[in-house]
Amino acid sequence: MADVKMIVGLGNPGPQYARNRHNLGFQVIDILARRHSIDLGRSQNKARFGDGWISRRRTPEPGNPLGGLPERQKVLLVKPITYMNNSGEAVGPLMRYFDVDVANLLVIHDDLDLASIKLRLRPGGSSGGQNGIKSIIQHLGGAQEFGRVRMGIGRPPGRISPADYVLQNFSVAEEEEFSILRETAADAVECWLFEGIEAAMNRFNG
Repeated sequence: MADVKMIVGLGNPGPQYARNRHNLGFQVIDILARRHSIDLGRSQNKARFGDGWISRRRTPEPGNPLGGLPERQKVLLVKPITYMNNSGEAVGPLMRYFDVDVANLLVIHDDLDLASIKLRLRPGGSSGGQNGIKSIIQHLGGAQEFGRVRMGIGRPPGRISPADYVLQNFSVAEEEEFSILRETAADAVECWLFEGIEAAMNRFNG
């Protein structure tokens, strides 16, 4: 697919994990699919995904009525069904099948090292200990030059292990806050699509 951009949300497959902290990436993909009427019913290369168009409408500029015409971008919205730690087994083959350039990949994931309900975009770099990102880098032959949307969940309180913490659902109070964060993350993805990673970082890395 020429000029297609791939947006990958990380998480674990199955209804028992659907509302977990670790599934924020999947949850944002669901929001984008609903917003833009993209069916996620296709399965291939250990992934569930859908392809379609994401549109935005510019405000018309003075003297330029065509400025209000919609812009569109062809996208693949992807959920690996490999479980988080093996996400690259889905992402690498799917990128090669659809001939997606690494620069056109954006990955959305939860982050223990980022304060709760904080959002950070970055243009690339190491995995930072995030196993899903580590797997993707490995299956892209070491390439790290793809964008990330990091969604902070903070460190677990008390003596809860990180492994148990990420597989917990949000509390009622947390869910109210994270529902806003998910929508903001989807907004950030749309900004990345049409304005690039630097503009998205400037706008959303608050």
